[in-house]
Amino acid sequence: MNMEISRRSFLKGVGAGVAVTTLGAFGFGEAEAAFVEGLRPYKLAGTTETRNTCPYCSVACGVIIYSKGDITQGTAEAIHLEGDVDHPTNRGTLCPKGAALMDFIKAETRLTKPKVRRPGSDRFEEVSWSEALDGIARRMKDDRDANFIERNMDGVPVNRWTTTGFLAASATTNETAYLTYKVVRSTGIVAFDNQARV
Repeated sequence: MNMEISRRSFLKGVGAGVAVTTLGAFGFGEAEAAFVEGLRPYKLAGTTETRNTCPYCSVACGVIIYSKGDITQGTAEAIHLEGDVDHPTNRGTLCPKGAALMDFIKAETRLTKPKVRRPGSDRFEEVSWSEALDGIARRMKDDRDANFIERNMDGVPVNRWTTTGFLAASATTNETAYLTYKVVRSTGIVAFDNQARV
């Protein structure tokens, strides 16, 4: 029995073989299914993905934090961190400091609640966020009322507040930096820096 195989039929047979092998490799064969049972489950299954910005320098690299638990209840725990491939600044890459952010997140010395040291006290005490923000706003308002300069010695309007400064976050977008600048300048603050490393 003489069987001739044309080039076309040979390529069809090879293509069908590749297709069957590929389906098996993707887990559609019994042997593959038995192999998959021995693998550990994907560690990021069931996690919440949160995009954030690395706090270390002014480059503002994007990071993705994977956590398990309820973020709204404050019971979430970060289990993995990686660079954000969709972020235009770093395209998923991180420097050694950014790659070690899990140590920063899980550090025992990391502050997670505001603290205040009262006048005359030798220690810091925990306060609520409401008390901290209200205290900052009250002190800023009192200082501005006492030290605001509406006109200079020649009577020219200057609207300056020179006794308080504002240090903003450098790891932010241009748009956020612009809005921060406008809000701070609208209060009359002269000493303003948007480079947090200084």
